[in-house]
Order: sequence, then structure tokens, then C-alpha cells
Amino acid sequence: MRIALGLSYDGDGFCGWQSQPSACGVQDALEFAISRIAQHQVRVHAAGRTDTGVHALSQIVHFDTKSVRPISAWVRGVNAHLPNTVRVEWAHEVDGDFHARFSAFSRSYQYLLYNATVASALMATKAGWFHLPLDFAAMSEATSYLLGEHDFSAFRASECQAKTAIKNLQKADVTKMGQYFRFDFTANAFLQHQVRNMIGALIYVGKGAFQPDYIKTLLNERDRTLSPPTFSPSGLYLTGVGYDEKWGLPTAKSSAKSISVLI
Repeated sequence: MRIALGLSYDGDGFCGWQSQPSACGVQDALEFAISRIAQHQVRVHAAGRTDTGVHALSQIVHFDTKSVRPISAWVRGVNAHLPNTVRVEWAHEVDGDFHARFSAFSRSYQYLLYNATVASALMATKAGWFHLPLDFAAMSEATSYLLGEHDFSAFRASECQAKTAIKNLQKADVTKMGQYFRFDFTANAFLQHQVRNMIGALIYVGKGAFQPDYIKTLLNERDRTLSPPTFSPSGLYLTGVGYDEKWGLPTAKSSAKSISVLI
């Protein structure tokens, strides 16, 4: 049988999602915990790979097993073998055609940025930080240029292995919440480091180094070397994955969570 799980995790302390020889990935911790309940080795497949230091409010994975267990065992039992920074929030038996990655039609990310002269001690690993004042109106206008289908080569990591840099960004906006800015992005898929690279460029606009249409220029030039450095992973969260309702998952296709509850 195939089981889908909904996860949340604190990415600090892990070397990203993907399994590593040193067993430092979130995937390593999850596979160990599931295997203890299944009583056999298990391989999990995720909707997307998060980088070192990146968090998740709604990561979706699936695995196959011949072990028959109450559905609650894949939640409470697995959680009993996980570190307290990783939690299975729900489990659901799915059809064998379901795939956490390939059945997904969208991914949603949010980035939390703390804008103050001094960094927050309590949010050191939960939010990015920038010390100079940022122009909200300029960043909001700049963000709008990211909407739609574009070649995002200017925001792509050099080691990115995606077959194409063309992605369709269905949502791109920024909200100001006191000393915090929250950036929201939803796309069919994302390139490696794409969100962090977009955040870096938007901050350069916000601090006045470039006009908002600088983002449009970067998209047209398709040259990563023209873009600002990749920004910190600390404020990045995978907040939702979209699936067709036919899979019957506990999470609805538009139910991306929000990091606003963190502040």
C-alpha cells in the first residue's frame, strides 16, 4: 500500500531535506522513524527538496509498505521516533498512482524578513534579517514583475539540475507586518535557490539600489551573474503543495499555511 504524509519541520540543525551519507537530512530522520513502525526499510519521496536551514509547514511525502498498521500509527507511532523538530501531522492511504512530487501541480513558499537595525535573537533561525530601511511600495511593485510564466535563469543556482528554467509563478506578493515583511510565492515548480535569489533582488530594490523594473531587466537578461547574492535560508518556509482533490488528501488544494502565526 502507499501512504501519504503531511509534515512540518524546523530546518535548522538539518543539512536540508535530502538524505546524506552522514544521515543529516530530514529524509534520513523520517525514513528511520517510519522503518521502525513498518519493521522494514522504507524510502520516502517528497513534493520538493528544501535546502539546509529551510523550514516546512506543509511538506508532503509518500512511501510504500506491505505492513498493515492503523492509520494513526503512521502519525503517532512515527512521531515517537522523530526528533521534536519534525512532526507528521497527518497520514492518508492513497492510490498507487499517487506520487508526492509528480502528482503536485503547485508549491507555495513564504519568506519572513525582519527589518530592523539589530537582528532578532529569538528569530535568528526563523527569519531573514536586513538592517537598512526597506521601501515597501518599491518592493511590492518589483514583486509584481515576477508574476506569470518566465525564464527564471537569473534566479537559478549554478548547480540546479532542472530541465528548464521556465516556470509559471501564479502568486507573488509582499505584505508588511510591523518590522516584518512576508513574501508569498506560488508556482507550478521552483528552481534551486529561486526564492532566495528573488528575495535578494527584491531587497536590493527595497534599499534603493535599483528601481522596481530591475526585476523585469533580470528576467529579460536571464543571467544569474547580474543578480544579487543568494539570501539567507533562515526565513524560508515551504507552506503548501497543491494536489487534485481526486487524491482525497486531508489538505485541500489551496490550503497553504501561513507563517504569520510566528510573529
